[in-house]
Amino acid sequence: MDRFFDKLDERWRALPVRKQHQYTLYFFVGYLLLTAGVIGKVVYDTGKPNDTINIRHIENPVLKSKNPARLQDSVSTILKNQFYERK
Repeated sequence: MDRFFDKLDERWRALPVRKQHQYTLYFFVGYLLLTAGVIGKVVYDTGKPNDTINIRHIENPVLKSKNPARLQDSVSTILKNQFYERK
């Protein structure tokens, strides 16, 4: 991992300073757009009128399943099949 980062650092330092500034500016503009998008989404979501509060109990998705085959532990089934397998 260290070699990868060292190679990456060498490639970065080999670039002309003008290119380094250009890439840095592109990354900063991308980060700025991403940040503005997230802040805009938060403002939009919090600005919606919502008079009701939805409070529900958490439901276990396993209990919703009507198929008993899905309730079996697949890992133990696989291990049992491997253990009792004929050779």
